[in-house]
Amino acid sequence: MANEIEKRNVELPDAELVALADRIVQVIDEGKHALAISINETIKATYWKIGRHIVEFEQQGNTRAKYGTAMLSNLAKLLRTKVGRGYSHPNLNNMRKFYLMYPNFQISDKSAPIFQMSEKLTWSHICELVTIDDQLEREFYERECISEGWTVNELHRQKESGLFMRLAVSKDKQGVLTLAHKGQQVQVPEDVVKDTYTLEFLGIEDKKRYKEKEMEDKLIDNMQMFLLELGKGFTFVKRQYGLTINNIHYHIDLVFYHRILRCFVLIDMKRGAVKHKDIGQMNMYLGYFAKEENVEGDNPPIGIIMSHYKDELMVEYATYGMDSNLFVSKYELFLPNKEELRKMVKSIIQ
Repeated sequence: MANEIEKRNVELPDAELVALADRIVQVIDEGKHALAISINETIKATYWKIGRHIVEFEQQGNTRAKYGTAMLSNLAKLLRTKVGRGYSHPNLNNMRKFYLMYPNFQISDKSAPIFQMSEKLTWSHICELVTIDDQLEREFYERECISEGWTVNELHRQKESGLFMRLAVSKDKQGVLTLAHKGQQVQVPEDVVKDTYTLEFLGIEDKKRYKEKEMEDKLIDNMQMFLLELGKGFTFVKRQYGLTINNIHYHIDLVFYHRILRCFVLIDMKRGAVKHKDIGQMNMYLGYFAKEENVEGDNPPIGIIMSHYKDELMVEYATYGMDSNLFVSKYELFLPNKEELRKMVKSIIQ
């Protein structure tokens, strides 16, 4: 009884007071965000300056010969005694590379050339970027990090999977340069389909016997990584999407919607080689979605059959005269050979 009386005596917050509290919370959040940006920018500027000091020291006559390759290691030991941890040999090397690869990074020195690096790039992002020697490749990952808001782990995965080179090998020289300078552009269905998808994150051994359902289950369990591999604009709709035609039930493995192209994307997974009947079935799915599922404003759907093996000639014949939005791609369960891809890209540019 006493508790009930106490509850009655508690006044509900005044609406205006609640609104004031909400505005204050917003100000606090904005302050925290601004502080985080300030700290991030200060860290980058500090490490860039350290890199500049190291490079200028190395460039003084015979300094490099005098101290040799142990210079950074000895410097790290000295700094550890003076300022503590955080300035290890590898980290100092990253600072050195940061200065060399971004010589025009904007700092407080007004006389210095200006290069405005996005606040979205943290020092951890930069440590990943400076491991990429090729400037075009590095520019691509930098642009994608900024536009897609990749975390450091996502950047590492895309870099290790050779995303830039996998996209570049299907382009001409101008296409490669555009890809590097502007990032991945999505304007037509061909822009969202890869020749080969890398699904190493599923953890399935390439020689192991596995069922399509097992692979589909693992894709669902690793949906965040799968969306990362698919690329920008994909949103997941449903697995085993059911449809009925003349009392016959069918199921599409995975259905997505692409926000940029404004269309459904239908994906069927095949453990072995794709067959001509698989292509015919996907074409039927596309027709069904175009007629029955699309609403006003939707563009024609895209169909992707992902198979472990692909007979190019059979696919060419089986898709003759079919919907141009139907694609057959390969998938791999291991990371690609980046050096081979890099050679192919260089040959295109040269």
